Amino acid sequence: QVQLVESGGGLVQAGGSLRLSCAASGSIFSINAMGWFRQAPGKEREFVAAISGRSSITSYADSVKGRFTISRDNSKRTTYLQVNSLKFEDTAVYICAASGLVLPLTRANAYRYWGQGTQVTVSS
Repeated sequence: QVQLVESGGGLVQAGGSLRLSCAASGSIFSINAMGWFRQAPGKEREFVAAISGRSSITSYADSVKGRFTISRDNSKRTTYLQVNSLKFEDTAVYICAASGLVLPLTRANAYRYWGQGTQVTVSS
């Protein structure tokens, strides 16, 4: 009984930035770590970033490290992904996920709840 709704995606030129949001509702006390994944057409879903239950630990995919930042505001039940210096290769549907585990794991099977995603399109 957890619902995740992403927002903030859009069309941006290469080098630009967006701030994605993931709003959680429902039985939010079952949520600990939060993660972001992405899926481009014809490709497998891949891990992007994750944050521990109390924001003390983060994990990033090598492809986004130094460009993307994950954060959360538990009072607002919202997790953010700041995406900077965007590249064409970042074009994908970005999907928020929630885990009952406390660690920011990179495996998709660590996450129990999933949103529908928000589209990020990067143009040159």
